[in-house]
Amino acid sequence: MGLFSFTQELAMDLGTANSIIVNNQGKILLDEPSIVALDRKTDRMIALGEKARQMHGKTHENIRTVRPLHDGVIADFNAAEQMIRGMIKMANKNKGGSGLFAPSLRIVICIPSGSTEVEIRAVRDSAEHAGGRDVFMIFEPMAAALGIGIDVEAPEGNMIVDIGGGTTEIAVISLGGIVTNKSIKIAGDDLTEDIADYMGRQHNMKVGDRTAEQIKINVGSVLTELPNPPEDYVVHGPNRMTSLPMDVPVSYQEVAHCLEKSISKVDSAILSALELTPPELYADIVKNGIYLTGGGALLRGLDKRLYDKIGIPFHVAEDPLHVVAKGTGIALRNIDKFSFLMR
Repeated sequence: MGLFSFTQELAMDLGTANSIIVNNQGKILLDEPSIVALDRKTDRMIALGEKARQMHGKTHENIRTVRPLHDGVIADFNAAEQMIRGMIKMANKNKGGSGLFAPSLRIVICIPSGSTEVEIRAVRDSAEHAGGRDVFMIFEPMAAALGIGIDVEAPEGNMIVDIGGGTTEIAVISLGGIVTNKSIKIAGDDLTEDIADYMGRQHNMKVGDRTAEQIKINVGSVLTELPNPPEDYVVHGPNRMTSLPMDVPVSYQEVAHCLEKSISKVDSAILSALELTPPELYADIVKNGIYLTGGGALLRGLDKRLYDKIGIPFHVAEDPLHVVAKGTGIALRNIDKFSFLMR
């Protein structure tokens, strides 16, 4: 144990849906939903992460659950600060920190590539208030590229499509910089909402966010024909008209239809990012293919659908949920080498 190391180094993927913290060896110390439960009177944090998620939609008047990030940016300052502070504490506990003294904290946080200066400032302030002494920022597509293992400094074009909870980030990377980028606010949360709306319209059933999320995980698909299809997922919930209990089996074909509109917007955003790409880099992208990362990359059939639509091969990154966090960890480990990537 580094007894005399007074600087603690952490990398954080601060996501709309999940936040992940890794240490400077690349080990995942924490992977929790980005949600906090607060006391309504004092605004003090009662629960964090998975515990708070279990309370979501089940609270009484003295407790409120808050997702501090919306569309990839901080929407609730106070809740975000408490969440970051709580997560750093939790990560230290998971690491087995003695808690005798608080070392000074160096932290690298990844942010959406479409963030404005004000939004970047908000993340920086929250991290500093939560105890960060040196706070660095790295854009999500760049972190994803590092996590996949792409040589970001090479004079070669690579395209990353990172479908997170709040935003879909599309970026072309070459020579250690982002050449073209497009950030759209259509992502995992919107797909969950589409499913909840569809269940209400089609089956007259009221479902909450958590149930819609489960449907997406179990039978989420963007194609109506899959080589090895998942079994129908049975949803339990109340009838919207009568409030009587219902059981409805949902098939992946239904989900593919109800996600069509949102996924088409992702198609269009990828095409418009390709339109802006210089021809030499475009040729590299056709040769290397396009990399899919983030939770949305786990949707069944997404790579095939995009290939059919755009004509460029798509590769789903290994462990797409953690790729951005891993890349942020690599940036932290090589902070001097990649200082030009940092904000």
